[in-house]
Amino acid sequence: MQGEDLGLWLRSQRLSWERLSWAQRWLLEHTLGAAPATGAELPPPRVAHAAAWAAHLEAARRFHERERHLRVPRTHVERVGGREFKPGSWIADQRSRAASLAPERVEALTALGMRWLASA
Repeated sequence: MQGEDLGLWLRSQRLSWERLSWAQRWLLEHTLGAAPATGAELPPPRVAHAAAWAAHLEAARRFHERERHLRVPRTHVERVGGREFKPGSWIADQRSRAASLAPERVEALTALGMRWLASA
């Protein structure tokens, strides 16, 4: 397709190699010399929702221990387990979704010092 980035297209084909048909693989191998993505080319594995929530909570906890408040700038980055998290954006998101959060999550954030918005 005109205007499409060939490099991005080829990368997506290599990353989804197992989902391609045998004919698509053969064409990529024999016309472009492409092969499946390996090692460092592969994206990191996806993190389960509960694990991601716990990691964000840990990032907020670290900020709170250091700064003694949860007024985290949205662009602030905390490193947890070798990954980067933006606890400011996450806290704002949790605050706006307070009504739909599980009670144990509300308790964890309240124990950390979260100030919830007043109900309208």
